[in-house]
Amino acid sequence: MHSTFNINIQYRSTERQILSALLAVVTGILTLIYPNFLYLIAGGYLLALGLLLIYFKMPPIIAAFPIIAAILIFTFPELIPFTFAGFLGFFGLILLMAFQFSILGFLTLIIAVLIVMNPDWVAYLIAAFLMLYGVSNLIRYYQERGANPRIVR
Repeated sequence: MHSTFNINIQYRSTERQILSALLAVVTGILTLIYPNFLYLIAGGYLLALGLLLIYFKMPPIIAAFPIIAAILIFTFPELIPFTFAGFLGFFGLILLMAFQFSILGFLTLIIAVLIVMNPDWVAYLIAAFLMLYGVSNLIRYYQERGANPRIVR
């Protein structure tokens, strides 16, 4: 008799996925509504993201990077385009490595390059990234939930 077993060892915290997506969507909406307060909104988002990553026990280097970027934005608000573009570049590389060259990783790197090339558009490009990231995470969550109905939330 032949028996086949499939063991899935991949662990993905649904709470982290939902909180990260909601944080990104809310921050993207705030950035579109109040682009003049970009340094407070972007710095607050990065700080909250870093604390969220620490809470969910992510590797320290990944959790420290958004916190360091937030401190740089709060300290030097005029460097927002370059600081956030650096964060997006790092984040895009993580997305490419973790999700096997996902479309979101390429889009993140493209947005980082656009921010450096057009610093005047920084608020709208940051809002576009945050909305894209948040909505794609929410869609992925609901797709996984539909594929696995045992996930109860």
